[in-house]
Formats: sequence, C-alpha cells, structure tokens
Amino acid sequence: MVDKKKLKEQYRNTRPEMGVCIVKSNSGNTCLVQESKDLKSTMNRFRFQLDFGSLSNRELQAAWKRDGASAFTIEVLEILPYDEDESKVDYREELEILKVIWEERLADSGMEFYRR
Repeated sequence: MVDKKKLKEQYRNTRPEMGVCIVKSNSGNTCLVQESKDLKSTMNRFRFQLDFGSLSNRELQAAWKRDGASAFTIEVLEILPYDEDESKVDYREELEILKVIWEERLADSGMEFYRR
C-alpha cells in the first residue's frame, strides 16, 4: 500500500538541481550560458520562450527562428551540489561564479556568446 503522507513529505523535501546550463548552436560556435536555481525549469523555459518567440536575447531568438529547434542543443553543463549541513539557503553567488568559470572555459575553447 502506498503511504500518501510519506510521499507528500518526500515531495516537499525534494530540492531542484541547480547549476549552469547552455543553449548551443549545433551549426555554429555560439552559445548562451545561464545559471539557475532550478535547471529543469530553466531549460523548459528556454524551450518554451524560443518556440514562441519571446526570449529576451534577440540574437539567439533570431537564430532559433532562422535555423529551427533542431539546430540547437540545450543541456546541463554542471550541477552545483547543496551544502550537506543544509544551513545555506542562498546560492546566487556560487551560481554566478560557476557561470563565469564556464564562460571562460568556453571562450578559451573558441566558443562565442549570444549577446542581448
């Protein structure tokens, strides 16, 4: 028998994966890197906004419209683990640092970035 109370408690205690994701052109060498407290939601939001033409990054939006969704990859670059003692609740600074690190790595490998 399924313990609904236990399942609800597990759901409430589940934390989303946070880290850095990328929207990358498969045909070119251009990308957009984004940090997020909820990677799954951010990646879904990117897909939705790009499909409906509402992404604020006009350069990426134009490329998506011109080349189509199949010309791009949206994926996780790195997951930032939560502190084990669970005392920390604000990870904005760590996420921003992780984003900068990834932008530097990608730039060093010749990747260019979609600018607003």
